[in-house]
Amino acid sequence: MAAPALQTPRLLLRQLRVTDAPSLHIALADKANMMWWSSAPHASVAETEAYISWNASEDEGHFCWAITEQDDLALGWVILIPKREGVFEIGYMLRPDYGGRGLAREAALAAIGYGFSNLGLRRIFADIDPDNAASIRLVDALGFKREGYFREEWETHIGVRDSVIYA
Repeated sequence: MAAPALQTPRLLLRQLRVTDAPSLHIALADKANMMWWSSAPHASVAETEAYISWNASEDEGHFCWAITEQDDLALGWVILIPKREGVFEIGYMLRPDYGGRGLAREAALAAIGYGFSNLGLRRIFADIDPDNAASIRLVDALGFKREGYFREEWETHIGVRDSVIYA
């Protein structure tokens, strides 16, 4: 099922598409932006296309919205991924040239609202590298609370990393 369009005061969230890869490659190729991501910066738009193809699929049970400012240019995405009945994980990515304007917060709030109001979720959580201060600030601003700390949880391009769960 495609992610339905969601409108916020500044944004239009729409179903992510593989054709968004050239715009999203700016985020996924940026070394600083990818520091706390689970994979290394992308070397090509083709790599970004392959990477976002699952996010853009409409039949996997998740909802992935491209973050746009009314002009259809994908600035990032926000995704809700089912984990078990009534429980979804939230993820987000934003191009660094659009950071610091509250767009990720606005998009995440819209996705969270959709999850609770339309999907009937009881819980939404985020899995974050404990050194990712920007992401932790975002979930704090969204009202999430820290619930758990997992040592050596992920193998990433920068080594084995711990994980913090916020919900």
